[in-house]
Amino acid sequence: MIEENEEQKQPADETPANESTVDSPQSAEEEAPAEEAAAAAPADEPAAEEPAAAEPAAEEPAAEAAPAAEPAEPEERLHPKEQRRRERSEHTGETRPQRSAEERAAERSERRSRLAATRRSYRQKQRAKRAASPRAEVPQQEAKEHGSGRARVRQGIVVSAKPDKTITVRIDTARRHRTYKKIVRSSSTLHAHDERNEAHEGDTVRVVETRPISRTKRWRLVEILERAR
Repeated sequence: MIEENEEQKQPADETPANESTVDSPQSAEEEAPAEEAAAAAPADEPAAEEPAAAEPAAEEPAAEAAPAAEPAEPEERLHPKEQRRRERSEHTGETRPQRSAEERAAERSERRSRLAATRRSYRQKQRAKRAASPRAEVPQQEAKEHGSGRARVRQGIVVSAKPDKTITVRIDTARRHRTYKKIVRSSSTLHAHDERNEAHEGDTVRVVETRPISRTKRWRLVEILERAR
């Protein structure tokens, strides 16, 4: 009886050991997929977070476009020389080939002749325009009269007749100022030759330009227009 009980106990005790040994591979197989799932889960999470990282990139153009809407500051005005210097420093084109002194002289003379022709044509146009304007007619006539030898004539008042055969004539002029449009009065004196001593102080006389008669006399009495009262 005692032996049978021991035999019955031994298989009963062995069965849990066998079960544990049999169940251990199954539990290892169950744990392996769980570990693979756990390892795969972190690997998949960054892929899900990638759109979140791409969102700031989409916001960057909007942030860059915002300052463009602000009014642009006025550009700095540079001196022409400084502007040309900057343009030369920024020039990236090909440099001109090296030239000899004769080639540079020929180019300089050609440029000067071209500029001279341009100036000549411009001056001819200006002369034609001045000749066609009505304001130029009177000065041209005066120049022709003066160039033809016609003597100038002036009218004035005798202020002194004490010297012999000489009178001092005051010429009064009144002109309008070009800018202020105010009447500006001025006077000048000249010495005229009076051969017969006919003029007296206060007389209104007419004198004409003549050859130099003395150191100060370049005028001659023509007629007495009005006697002094």
